[in-house]
Amino acid sequence: MSPLLLLSFLLAGTAAASPSPPPPVPPRWPEQYHAVLVTNQTDRGGRLRQIGIYYDWPRGRALNYVRDQLSDDPVVDVQWANGTSFLFDRESCETVQYATGLQPPDWASRAAYLGRELVDGFECDVWSNFYFVRYDVDVATGRPVSWVSVTEAGTRTRRHVLSFEPGAVMSDDSKFQAPAHCFSGRNADASAFLLGPVSSV
Repeated sequence: MSPLLLLSFLLAGTAAASPSPPPPVPPRWPEQYHAVLVTNQTDRGGRLRQIGIYYDWPRGRALNYVRDQLSDDPVVDVQWANGTSFLFDRESCETVQYATGLQPPDWASRAAYLGRELVDGFECDVWSNFYFVRYDVDVATGRPVSWVSVTEAGTRTRRHVLSFEPGAVMSDDSKFQAPAHCFSGRNADASAFLLGPVSSV
């Protein structure tokens, strides 16, 4: 065997034996943030939807403003760490009790790493676990680009992140209080128990 051929075999063997690089560090949420997301549900008979999220882990709460395209008023979703969630507008209210509460900042500590993909024009590390079927993180900045969660109806929904502001806080505590009509009349009985994580954030 010629020396050059032998060298090529040795180099090929060395490359094959080289261990693959370890996966990146799992993403961690800031303890407080504000994000604006958008979903496109027109392919299933729905509309464009914008969701504004205030996540406040130290106070054990989150606030979501959900607005459908050209809708008059948003649906507000107030979530608490104990799993209680109030979904309401000016006239109606529904109380939902989830088996788990808010996702903790280290929710991805045991997530499976699925590799890298191009998502919405960004090179992303892709993760998956109980909370999110898929969670895409921009390699360059570490900020979320999109995530896929399963709704209470069992439908997979992708949310595209338009903005993500670590440290942003909703300072008006009254926004996290469910209105009086959530506790009176028929709305007081409009509740459900769901197994699984809170899926709206």
